[in-house]
Amino acid sequence: MALPGRTGRPASALAPTSHEAELRTAARLVSRRRFLTVTAAAAALAFSTGLPARGAFAAPRLDTARITEDPFTLGVASGDPLPDSVLIWTRLAPAPFTPDGGLGQQRVEVAWEVALDASFALVVRTGTALAHPEYAHSVRVDVRGLAPATTYHYRFRTGAWISPPGRTRTAPAAGDDVTRLRLAAVACQAYHDGYYTVHRHLAREDVDVVFHLGDYLYEYAVDSAGGARGYTDRVLPSVFNRETATLADYRMRYALYKSDPDLRAAHAAHPFVVTWDDHETENNYAAEHDENGSDPALFLARRAAAYRAYWENQPLRAGQLPDGPDAQLYRRLHWGTLAQFDVLDTRQYRSDQAYDDNPHVPGPESDDPARTLTGDAQERWLLDGWASSAALWNVMPQQVCFSQRRLDLNAEAKLSMDSWDGYRASRGRLVAGAKAAGVDNWLVLTGDVHVAYAFDIKDDFDDPASATVGTELTCTSVASGRDGTERPANWDTYMKANPHLRFYDGRRGYLRVELNRENARADFRTVSAVTTPGAEVSTAASFVTEAGAPGPTPV
Repeated sequence: MALPGRTGRPASALAPTSHEAELRTAARLVSRRRFLTVTAAAAALAFSTGLPARGAFAAPRLDTARITEDPFTLGVASGDPLPDSVLIWTRLAPAPFTPDGGLGQQRVEVAWEVALDASFALVVRTGTALAHPEYAHSVRVDVRGLAPATTYHYRFRTGAWISPPGRTRTAPAAGDDVTRLRLAAVACQAYHDGYYTVHRHLAREDVDVVFHLGDYLYEYAVDSAGGARGYTDRVLPSVFNRETATLADYRMRYALYKSDPDLRAAHAAHPFVVTWDDHETENNYAAEHDENGSDPALFLARRAAAYRAYWENQPLRAGQLPDGPDAQLYRRLHWGTLAQFDVLDTRQYRSDQAYDDNPHVPGPESDDPARTLTGDAQERWLLDGWASSAALWNVMPQQVCFSQRRLDLNAEAKLSMDSWDGYRASRGRLVAGAKAAGVDNWLVLTGDVHVAYAFDIKDDFDDPASATVGTELTCTSVASGRDGTERPANWDTYMKANPHLRFYDGRRGYLRVELNRENARADFRTVSAVTTPGAEVSTAASFVTEAGAPGPTPV
């Protein structure tokens, strides 16, 4: 979530000289990688593009009998289900809070198996993979030859150790007239703001797939007590009490987050489709610009490290492997003819925020038609995908608020410059493109703001009588913002200033959506607290969007 202005940094902000030598060395390599077409220059950026060496130069292979501590401390995950395949993931880390995870620079052989039953009596696929030190001993297997619309169970083994089991599901066959899909959406899980009670409940939900809409990780320091968690039975290492900047920092921060049993349970229960927002790298960054106006070469070095660690720690295919500070994260998935999912990346390609990223009345700087939130290539990809879509529901999982949010009751109200409100021409092109493509059932899923919203997407947000062209649902946060309240202090202002805003709740939780041939039902699931564990979950509100009649209606 955007902080107020480019200068708004927490007390844990990165000291100006922290890791400076390492970042400057990496920045020189990034600059060479980006502006020279020399193979050696690309290979030199080892910390962010280093591929496992082959032959005589490969890392030695570890005798797995020598692994004396559980290497599966970070759990298992699956993701991006296709009709005939799903990606399964784990990362070996017997000492997860150390830079090398406790396995040094050796390769480790890992066996995997996929079965039709939880007891693994009906195994349908097996194999082995190597966990390379260059990839932080992460393991990903694109398991192919599976049956469509089928639930599977999977696990890994190395030496005497067997991972926890995971459950996943393939997508229906292309062209299959599916009658139902249940999905969940989550975002924003600042470890230091509270427990992952939301994930504990999500793990028990009957859903086909989970969309994580960003801020999986926060770069801010976490103190020895775990921030708002207030640990009294453990002390976190001091390595976490600084802002992430280097590859080792990001890798260990993922280890901290994935040490949480509730997050591991959610991953083990459902396939995830993930996309990042800003905090996986740095608050409110835009393309090559960080929030403090640093040298872009220095920031690109940091971005390369962040992107690399993200890929290593998520169930993503090889096509999302970063090339230095660049990675194509936007991608398209289908659920038969019922739904097309266009997963966006609204950070990597965006124009820098207008008006120094402070809330501002729209003006020439923010409304410049050349400004973009997606970049030209992603925008064309999205519009072309809509034009060729045969799906009943076109779902756009993405990061920041798409619908207009007037932040006050003034005639010329301020808007957020970090959301689509700061890129109104870019938003306008998508609205026009959806209309031109005949997208009748457009559903936008959003994270970032740490609150739950339901919006009518309007053809003209300044004219409440204009046509409603879609529905936007924001999923609130898993932990970010701490406990929250049902009606935040600005509730009355926002509801009066934005007549297209149909629902607003400030508590932690997740979004559950059921799509069928007649409608989309959204349930806003919330918990009362995350600063203490154990809160129960309840449904704060439910809305239905009828097929062919966009906009959420309360039920």
